[in-house]
Amino acid sequence: MPALQWRKLPVSLTELCLDTTLRCGQSFRWRKSDDDIWSCAIRGRILSLRQDSTHLHYHATVPQHPEAPPTPPSSAPDSIAEGHIDNDDTEALVYHYLNLAPDLTSLYQQWSTADTNFKKKAPRFTGVRILRQDAWEALVGFICSSNNNILRISQMMEKLCVHYGPLIGHFETKPYYDMPSPASLSHPNVEAHLRQLGFGYRAKYLYQTAVLVQEHESGWLDSLRNPESPILGRKIFPAGEMLSGGRKGYRAAHEELLALQGVGPKVADCVCLMGLGWGEAVPVDTHVWQIAQRDYKFGKGKHRSLTKATYDAVGDHFRSLWGKEAGWAHSVLFAADLRAFSSRLNTKVEVLEMKKEEDEDVMIDTCFKSEKITESILKREFQEDETVTMGVEEISTTRRAKRRRRE
Repeated sequence: MPALQWRKLPVSLTELCLDTTLRCGQSFRWRKSDDDIWSCAIRGRILSLRQDSTHLHYHATVPQHPEAPPTPPSSAPDSIAEGHIDNDDTEALVYHYLNLAPDLTSLYQQWSTADTNFKKKAPRFTGVRILRQDAWEALVGFICSSNNNILRISQMMEKLCVHYGPLIGHFETKPYYDMPSPASLSHPNVEAHLRQLGFGYRAKYLYQTAVLVQEHESGWLDSLRNPESPILGRKIFPAGEMLSGGRKGYRAAHEELLALQGVGPKVADCVCLMGLGWGEAVPVDTHVWQIAQRDYKFGKGKHRSLTKATYDAVGDHFRSLWGKEAGWAHSVLFAADLRAFSSRLNTKVEVLEMKKEEDEDVMIDTCFKSEKITESILKREFQEDETVTMGVEEISTTRRAKRRRRE
């Protein structure tokens, strides 16, 4: 299995921080070695990344005879070349997957000009990029995220790949498997097997969603993509006029995703933002709701609790501030706010585990190499037909997080 030589791209830490971007809850399959190399099976190869202050270094370990079509076999099979993979496309893959085209410094300046709160907090958290990952992988990952923490989500994704995905090869003696296709998860015995593997009620959601995706025509998920953020190798087309609730394509994609099992408004927004390239998608979880109350005057009057109407209002407000990349900007602000807490808490911010199993609670452990800090992030989904009342996490003068009182 040949390995390419390490190559490099000139990328500063202000334009990309791997340790933040690959750990902020977007993708759950990346592994970090003791020598600070990140690796993941993507598009039929093992892609490895490392970074210094001035460059991003990458190489690919490519199998001579792939056992199965590379990711994404389900979302866009007509876009994947069968058989031998041209080694020269690895740079294009890296550039595409890490979404390196936008000038992040300019975006930060744009968002700072529009929002004084962003201007105040974002400089402490530079280099956050929204990945252009496969839509099917994003969908599976965020279904697994229900009432879960990042370690267990990563373990579940690993189990899915090992039991149902193709073995791509080995890197540093460790096997790497690519994502299984919807067809691989559509067999009648899959749900029972996933329950045996520890997926719990998510097993049913994964199986039923795989069946629904499989029933659609080939390439259906990628047909929901933002045409301004196409899959690798496709042309860019305009996505239409930006409206207060997002572009029509985003709203249509969001509604179609809601028809899938285990997908509510927040999971749909996560998939739209991190898997379909709709930058205006704003996933509103408990922590974002707290930020909206503290810094943007939500939490009063008709928006006292996080109902469906309030969820939409928070997203619309952020879209009015930051435009068609509001989801990206909100992710930066989200991470910056948590880091400010963690610098005073030394290790972590505690969060309250929610009661309902059906809701989407994600504890995301984000480690930052520079300061050896671990953060815990709560992400919550709510059902569209229920009213959800949430309290704000109290912070004392020493900035130590206290548990919220149960009503």
